[in-house]
Amino acid sequence: MEIISLCYFFLPAAFANMAPVIGKEILKPLAKPIDFGFKYKKEALFGSHKTWRGLLLASLTGIIIIYIQRLLYSFAFFRDLSVIDYANHPNLLLLGFLLGFGAIIGDLIKSFFKRRVNIKPGKPWIPYDQIDYSIGAVLFSWILFPWTLTQAFIVVATFALLHIIINH
Repeated sequence: MEIISLCYFFLPAAFANMAPVIGKEILKPLAKPIDFGFKYKKEALFGSHKTWRGLLLASLTGIIIIYIQRLLYSFAFFRDLSVIDYANHPNLLLLGFLLGFGAIIGDLIKSFFKRRVNIKPGKPWIPYDQIDYSIGAVLFSWILFPWTLTQAFIVVATFALLHIIINH
C-alpha cells in the first residue's frame, strides 16, 4: 500500500509535469523562453520550448491538485490512502507549489544538460527524460515532507516506469 500512497501524494508533481504540454494553448503572452534567448557556449540555456507559461502552469497545477486532495481527504478512502494530513497540514498549498515547481525545475535542469551534450529538443535522453521532474519535485518538497531515501527511490522509479508505459 505504501507505493500507492506515495503515488497519490506525488500526484501534484505528476500533473505539474504534464501541465505545460496540456496548457500550451493558454496564457500565450507568457509563452516566452525562460532563458530569454541567452546562450551558453553557443547553445541555448534551456531552449525556446521552456517557457514562463510552463513554469507558471506547473506551479499552479501543483497547488490545484493538492487542494483537490485536501477536499478528497474528507472521504475515508482518501484519508486511509494519504501519507499526510491534508486537512490540518500547516503549509499544504506551499507543499503543492514545491511539488509543482520542483517538477518543472527538475525538467529545466535536465534540459540545460541535454543542450550541453547536443541532444536536440524533443529527442529522447534516456533515463533522464523519465526521472528529471520526479527528482526535482522530491528535492524541493523535502523542505516540508521528510522523504526517506527508500520513499524517494520508490517514487522516482515508479513514475519513471509510468512515464515509459504512458508514452508507449
